[in-house]
Amino acid sequence: MIPYGKQNINRDDIDAVVEVLQSDWLTQGPKVPAFEQAICDYTGGKFAVAVNSATSALHIACLALDVGPGDRVWTSPITFVASANCALYCGAKVDFVDVNSESGNMCPEALRTKLEQAKREGTLPKVVIPVHLCGHSCDMATIAELGKLYGFKVIEDASHGIGGSYQEHKLGSCQYSDITVFSFHPVKIITCAEGGVAQTNDPELASRLSLLRSHGITREPLKMLRPDEGDWYYEQHELGFNYRMTELQAALGLSQLKRLDEFVGKRNQLAAYYSQALATLPVVSVEPLLSSMSARHLYMIRLKQAGLRREIFDTMRQQEVQVHVHYFPVHLQPYYLSLGFKRGNFPKAENFYEQILTLPLHPSLDNSEHDYIVKTLENCIE
Repeated sequence: MIPYGKQNINRDDIDAVVEVLQSDWLTQGPKVPAFEQAICDYTGGKFAVAVNSATSALHIACLALDVGPGDRVWTSPITFVASANCALYCGAKVDFVDVNSESGNMCPEALRTKLEQAKREGTLPKVVIPVHLCGHSCDMATIAELGKLYGFKVIEDASHGIGGSYQEHKLGSCQYSDITVFSFHPVKIITCAEGGVAQTNDPELASRLSLLRSHGITREPLKMLRPDEGDWYYEQHELGFNYRMTELQAALGLSQLKRLDEFVGKRNQLAAYYSQALATLPVVSVEPLLSSMSARHLYMIRLKQAGLRREIFDTMRQQEVQVHVHYFPVHLQPYYLSLGFKRGNFPKAENFYEQILTLPLHPSLDNSEHDYIVKTLENCIE
């Protein structure tokens, strides 16, 4: 089976992890802060807080922005459920903003219209979480402008996006957001086996994120109620969580980060080949904004012919090509239906979902596999 996504692990990665296994530190040692600094050096963001998953990063990002009961958080319906669940963990209400029909990303005009109505009704969101689907940046300048106008904070869910850029700024630079979140799951651009990072340019947010990822505990004397208690002493200042990244994960991430540009370059090269090879077929590739450079986590197409996706999906899987669909609209998941959402709430997202198919894309994909995928799709459509 040709997988839709796959980690790329080399000897350097293995050696980096083995080095940690042979060291004195397996959990909180020097590799975690070194990884955080390396992320900042790459993206241009001022602070990075490494955690055990992007879901954890989204959760503490909401908490750091004081999301709680009675607050509202809006995100995209075309995303993994974590983009919405993170707000529910905080006791907030979740709602969605319909997507652009071509990109599947949050539509700025739909956001503007929804904000206008929410202002009239007194139901404005505290936080908006745009999702960079496929690694393609949302129109962040417009979203940030609306944030200033309507008073909401912005968390970029860039789980698909490390290595990409928007208006010549690397994702993670937080030029148009308060916090940016990355994922290092094995199918993502680089991997820590599992892990995530929350980036920000605000030192107070960075401090809060760091506190929340580790039980709400601090050992900093200047922040302690009893600073003279003794070297063994620590204080819990908030109800935090055990969301810490290990030294093993950080070591793997540090090694992988050295090849990030190589991975992104290969992904864009493969995507360009797909777009050229599929040009004569009744499909449309989902492409990034002209003002951005995508990390190309996913290569997604929209099928022009209605009703064929299931047949194409099943046939390609039978032919050992692991096509996928990203994503079933969150608001139509059974749990969210139980919260009162229903079909028809976000028609563009629902229509986009019915059209899309994800083709395999990862740096280990070779030319023969690539050609086989294209030929298999051609046979399915013809």
